[in-house]
Amino acid sequence: MTSSEGPAASRHQAVPADYGVLLTSTATRDEAVKIAKLLIDEKLGACVQLLAIESFYFWQGKTQNDAETLLLIKTRSHLFQKAIARIKEIHSYTVPEIVALPFSAGFAGYLHWIDEVTGEQHG
Repeated sequence: MTSSEGPAASRHQAVPADYGVLLTSTATRDEAVKIAKLLIDEKLGACVQLLAIESFYFWQGKTQNDAETLLLIKTRSHLFQKAIARIKEIHSYTVPEIVALPFSAGFAGYLHWIDEVTGEQHG
């Protein structure tokens, strides 16, 4: 094991498709922070990044344009449905964007860190 792999790297072979990113957007940064903290506190995500974005979309019969905050939520793919349910419970939008993308590749040390943070134990 090299020092860049870290201690967790020797536990199991990380399969990138077992991990991924959830995306959702909110109307305000405060709402995004609330969702991010909930997901981290409940170990449904290992890392949540918040990005200020501008969205164009069709809603209620017309084209809309709004400033939003995009959340990039890194987690294990088997937690996708549980995280989606929690986001939906507290999201202010009627039809929030909540989509999941599996990883096709990734640094093993980072994937193991996601395991550690979200409570996955290997031995």
